Amino acid sequence: MLQEITNDTAEPTFYVFAFSTSENERIIIITAVLLIYLLILSGNLLIISLICLEPQLHTSMYFFLCNLSTLDIVYVSTTLPKLIYISHTGDHVMSYTACLAQLYFYILFVDTECFLLTTMAIDRYVAICFPLHYSLIMSKQVCVLLAFPAWFMASVNASIATCYVHNLTFYGLVEVRNFFCDIKAQISASISDTTFLRTFIIVDALFVGVIPSSLIFTSYVCIIYTVLKIKSSHGRWKTFSSCSSHITIVVVYFGSVISLYLTNSLEQDLVLSMMFVTLVPMLNPLVYSLRNKDIIRALRRIIHTKISCLL
Repeated sequence: MLQEITNDTAEPTFYVFAFSTSENERIIIITAVLLIYLLILSGNLLIISLICLEPQLHTSMYFFLCNLSTLDIVYVSTTLPKLIYISHTGDHVMSYTACLAQLYFYILFVDTECFLLTTMAIDRYVAICFPLHYSLIMSKQVCVLLAFPAWFMASVNASIATCYVHNLTFYGLVEVRNFFCDIKAQISASISDTTFLRTFIIVDALFVGVIPSSLIFTSYVCIIYTVLKIKSSHGRWKTFSSCSSHITIVVVYFGSVISLYLTNSLEQDLVLSMMFVTLVPMLNPLVYSLRNKDIIRALRRIIHTKISCLL
């Protein structure tokens, strides 16, 4: 079967491994991935709806959170529906164009998430270190000017990386040892000299990973220094707790990235890739709703208003 696909296809075709399982395990995987996908969609749509409907949430912090929730929805929609389709039909074959498109959007959304988390750290830094000037500094115009480069730089970076992969040579049926077309799998499968592309990835990791994480770390060093100057222990805890949701997401995100790119095992790659794709988008609405009093109050007000209208 695989040989027939190889011989009959002029353009390279990608065979996505996904999870090779028995029939019963396949049903479990489809159900689990579908539930995770629906949970991510519903949770992040709830966050977006609350921020849009509640005027008191129209601040810079929630503007960036709305961006993050929107990003998480499109991010998981790049990979999970295709994984469900593969698991349901058993059709592991992807066209060359579809694979490149998936790669582009995956890089775009991963990089944007990294930049947005950095922007949110800067927002927390301004809120805690310059509270009296917070609303003046973080105006609507400034928020847009901070959010737009995150999407733009990620788009440029994704375009460059996809162009480099497009120039690689593949032969016949290309095995992608993951559940989506990631760049690591395509480099391993190419018969071209990938030295330049590997170098680009290292340089790109400095730009997308090291610099943003350094800015986040520096922001929190300044935040901790400011918090420690607060005399009241209750005041210190209350001030720092406003950052707890963001810290949780940052630790999970960067921890997943480091774990993913340190492993060379196919089985570990699949599991860690699934965690990386789903964990942050799934945790984001849970962390920000359960630990955020503003979100909870907004939800209660909207529910109370709807009930009053019905009665």
